[in-house]
Amino acid sequence: MTIYRLAIALGVAAISGAAALAQQAPAAPAAAARPAVRPEPAPPQRSPLLWTEKWRENASGPGEAPVNMTASVSNPDLELKLYGTEARLGVLGKDNDSNNPPHVFSGESEAGPIAVAWRNKKVMADLSTLARIRVATKMSGLHQLYPVVKLAAGDWYLSVWPTHGSTKDWITEEIPFADVKWIKLDIAKVVTKGNIVDKIDLTKVDEIGFADLMPASGHGPGGWFDLGQVDVYGKAVPR
Repeated sequence: MTIYRLAIALGVAAISGAAALAQQAPAAPAAAARPAVRPEPAPPQRSPLLWTEKWRENASGPGEAPVNMTASVSNPDLELKLYGTEARLGVLGKDNDSNNPPHVFSGESEAGPIAVAWRNKKVMADLSTLARIRVATKMSGLHQLYPVVKLAAGDWYLSVWPTHGSTKDWITEEIPFADVKWIKLDIAKVVTKGNIVDKIDLTKVDEIGFADLMPASGHGPGGWFDLGQVDVYGKAVPR
């Protein structure tokens, strides 16, 4: 075999070997499949307005008069409740007067702390989601109003998140129940008992209101609350 023929034979053998190696080489890995995109969960929905209480102007005019458990309530679906030793409220104010709207005044409840609450005659309230209470108040002294609830089983609890009123002007604020901690309440004496708890079962609430843990000091500066319009946002639960 001549040198020329030998070179051709070696070239052919090299090409054949390279082709064989190429056929034996593992295939390139396929591109990794992208994970499926999960849809974002729907955000929690804020609870709708369940009821409103605006108080009713006294038939005799805007001057103060003792609260009437039925005639002073503007919402016919609500029953007004008062708790505490010698609990007293006066009603005063005038419809459509932003400076002096219809409201109740606690100055004559000097015997001890009091609570005011409402019971909806038609439904209970589910306050377990994004529920809240909105309230307009004025305060004197160191008084504050704490939201209170009566559960379906009869237990009362007080929210440790109070209102922050002003002596000089009406303040409207909201308290979100989702962020509230609670303490058990002796409703007869309107005093707290036990330890603060993070959560309670708010799926069936029978009564909703506010407590003032200090006795009032009468008329004039000192210690009392003015309680105006109250709006409760929650879901209706059949009784």
